[in-house]
Amino acid sequence: MKILVLNNGSSSIKYQLYQMDDRVVLAKGVVERVGTDSALLKHQGPSGEAVLVNIEARDHRQGLQAVIEQLTHPVHGAVNSMDEIAAIGHRVVHGGEKFQESTLITDEVIAGIEAVSHLAPLHNPHNLTGIMVCAELMPDKPQAAVFDTVFHQTMPPHAYMYALPYHYYEDHGIRKYGFHGTSHKYVARRAAALMGRPLEETRIITCHLGNGASIAAVKNGQSIDTTMGFTPLEGLMMGTRCGDLDPAIIPFLMKQEGVGPTELDRVMNNQSGLLGVSGISNDLRDIEKAAQEGSPRAQLALDMYVYRIQKYIGAYLMSLGGADAIVFTAGAGENQSSIRKKICAGLAWLNVHIDDEHNQVRGAEHRISTAGSPIEIWVIPTNEELMIAEETMNLVSE
Repeated sequence: MKILVLNNGSSSIKYQLYQMDDRVVLAKGVVERVGTDSALLKHQGPSGEAVLVNIEARDHRQGLQAVIEQLTHPVHGAVNSMDEIAAIGHRVVHGGEKFQESTLITDEVIAGIEAVSHLAPLHNPHNLTGIMVCAELMPDKPQAAVFDTVFHQTMPPHAYMYALPYHYYEDHGIRKYGFHGTSHKYVARRAAALMGRPLEETRIITCHLGNGASIAAVKNGQSIDTTMGFTPLEGLMMGTRCGDLDPAIIPFLMKQEGVGPTELDRVMNNQSGLLGVSGISNDLRDIEKAAQEGSPRAQLALDMYVYRIQKYIGAYLMSLGGADAIVFTAGAGENQSSIRKKICAGLAWLNVHIDDEHNQVRGAEHRISTAGSPIEIWVIPTNEELMIAEETMNLVSE
């Protein structure tokens, strides 16, 4: 069975085509600058050779039509026709409380996604656009929606509720939803498999550390808490997001700086975090380099970043009653050994230690804790696209 996975953004279309019999990626790529007549399609077919194609993609329909042309191309395509593809799986950022699991797309589901789009106005409308265009271009193909928020729907009310007047939850859905759910689910499942333990009998802390970052406490395969909240702004310090802060700072700055909520929201999401503190970059590699060269603000940003991750790991050790494993994934988690070492230094009191040689791994599954560590530390590259493909396959096979 072949499954096409799509992630439609405001100005991009990312795709991967899977052969699900052996979980092989047959083709993948991205369309950049959707909405222009000078878009760029980067495609990689079965040969592995990268192909760059300049296209006109004034809307997602033109962009997806170009993707189909590349997938069926006689030279670097992966299928003879789209008839070979069994279904299409879509990443949808927000499912609210309405969607408790991945689902096949129907008119009712489309209406449900539209109904919660106000919770993710920068993402859900574009995800929906991709769904609607696929229905037009490939009307015979079943489609599935796989939501970033679904994995965290198992959180108990005491974890997802805010201490605000209860009617804000009833009237407006104000609660913690969590994000990166597909990634947390994938790496928790892989960690259990690598440890040779049933997922239903594990306590795992998953650390998704990219430009956007979140940590989840996963008990017996279910999320019981996560750092991101009503929006992806809550929780860890990130590349350009501030993470946790005293909410009274917001009206204070609005008054002192004479700015409105839209401008301050932009500051907190796009000008804060590593970039805002260091004044240098949102990239941890740049921050580490600058800190080594003596920049005090870069060192401060690095110390804050590591400390906040350690703080949440400590909190989730309490929530889980201990842990069997801590997993690092996503860009920094998979590739920056120095960051992993700094974070795990805070676990020495539990007799958990990093093996320096094993910790040199980049982008590969590997246990990096010493043999005697009671909590196993793993690096596991995330694969959200494969998770979406598997969820889609399961839905169409029912």
